[in-house]
Amino acid sequence: MKEAQTVENPQGQGQSAVERFVKPIVITLCGSTRFIEHFAVMAWELEKQGAIVLGLHYLPPSYFEGKYDGDGKLVDHLAEYEGVAEHFDNLHLRKIDMSDKVFVLNVNGYIGESTEREINYAIKNGKPISYLEEV
Repeated sequence: MKEAQTVENPQGQGQSAVERFVKPIVITLCGSTRFIEHFAVMAWELEKQGAIVLGLHYLPPSYFEGKYDGDGKLVDHLAEYEGVAEHFDNLHLRKIDMSDKVFVLNVNGYIGESTEREINYAIKNGKPISYLEEV
């Protein structure tokens, strides 16, 4: 077998033609929004390994200022508070469609209703699933 040709990328670093055109794996993270910091860390770790990671957005605490529930506490389910929960649920299923695999952040074994629905959707669509913790 012939060795792959080396080509120059725009930064001037040599890279084989095979390496240059290999599509990175796309992974969708699923799990409860209560573990949003885990999402941020896992996305960072997987992207360091070369994956493209889709998931939830980590919003800074300042974004929640002035957003209180009926009991006067800061909201913890912002999508419901802003009336966009169904929109984001559907959008997350489209992320699964785009993915090569799904990674479930089942911190302390927790899998809520939305995550369970996403897992079932991924299974139905033939997506491989990995879990943070053994199930």
